[in-house]
Amino acid sequence: MKKTLLGTTALIAAAALSVPAHASDPLKVTIGGNVVTGFYAVDADSISLGGPSVSFQDTKVPLVARNIDIKAEGTLDNGLVAGVDAKLQLGHDWSIADALGQGNSGASFRQLFAYLQGDFGKFEIGGTDGAAYKMHYTSPWFVPGNGVDSPNILNVPIMLVRHSTFSLLATDSNKVTYFTPRFSGFQLGLSFTPTVAVASGMSSNLALGPSENGLLLAPKDQGVSNVFEAALNYAGTFGGVDVGADVFYTKGSGDYLAGDQGDPKEWGLGLNLGYSGFTLGGAYYRSEDIYGSWGAVPSQLGFDDTTWTAGLKYATGPWTVGVAYLDTDQNVNIVDMKSKNWQVGGGYNLGSGVDLGLDLQSTKFEVAGYDYDSKSVGLVLAIAF
Repeated sequence: MKKTLLGTTALIAAAALSVPAHASDPLKVTIGGNVVTGFYAVDADSISLGGPSVSFQDTKVPLVARNIDIKAEGTLDNGLVAGVDAKLQLGHDWSIADALGQGNSGASFRQLFAYLQGDFGKFEIGGTDGAAYKMHYTSPWFVPGNGVDSPNILNVPIMLVRHSTFSLLATDSNKVTYFTPRFSGFQLGLSFTPTVAVASGMSSNLALGPSENGLLLAPKDQGVSNVFEAALNYAGTFGGVDVGADVFYTKGSGDYLAGDQGDPKEWGLGLNLGYSGFTLGGAYYRSEDIYGSWGAVPSQLGFDDTTWTAGLKYATGPWTVGVAYLDTDQNVNIVDMKSKNWQVGGGYNLGSGVDLGLDLQSTKFEVAGYDYDSKSVGLVLAIAF
């Protein structure tokens, strides 16, 4: 699920989320959030892998981006800006949470971190996305609360490949990150994650987000660890054209008790061009020895992933319209899995953070000689407060 990005705007804009308090006052607290929902009609193929055929729902009411954002920020006597950013997520977006007995009615902190910001740049420490994620540009979103890259709503019967060009190897795990000041439009970001927090017993495929971990030490050889991220992006304007570009590289260690699971790595780049209401954007992503988003796999399996996306959006007044495409090719030795995803639609802003949208999706998935198609159309309601 996609979260608020700092790649599409300057990172220094984060300081403007709330007016800093005076030095003699407590940090100023602001509370907000968002919910995305809607109604979809779905036409998805039945699935049969040598057994009974399985059919899937033909109507759907998704409830996603269920976040409560709590922020505290203030300016100290020495001019430093200090703050805490907490994102409370209501329920889970992955059905595997039910299998773990976590249900879909609970609430947990998806992100929780503190930060210091000044002329030197910005330090973040705690459970949050790293520099590679936050500084990334990709194809534009034009349907309220949903896009083809890292979608909040994806109407497919199976999901064996990734649908994102973002770095997700250490997403939301406890880390330390440094962002330099922006010089002539350029900014550098560096992150380090000691241990990726995942669900116990689940092949490192369900990230748990922030971990309290204040008293105990995590054992070695239990999953992905020592994840380094480096990202560089640019934000500027040339001849009336807004330009945003980035490149990132991420590498971790995948040692397990069962032996060497390879050293997962990922890299990518993105580009946005904006002019007279039009935004043209795209991104390219490549990874090795990573299953899904977080899981390390042995190098001898030859597991690699290539994902790219491109899209065009036009915005005028309260209206947005657009089209986007995302393509994934995932290989495991001789097994090739492919996913092709189209999205067409738009939105209308009713005011005060309330948007209505029309979302048309088409997904084609191919694996080992089988192929499945899913098409859907939906009306979306997105509310931010």
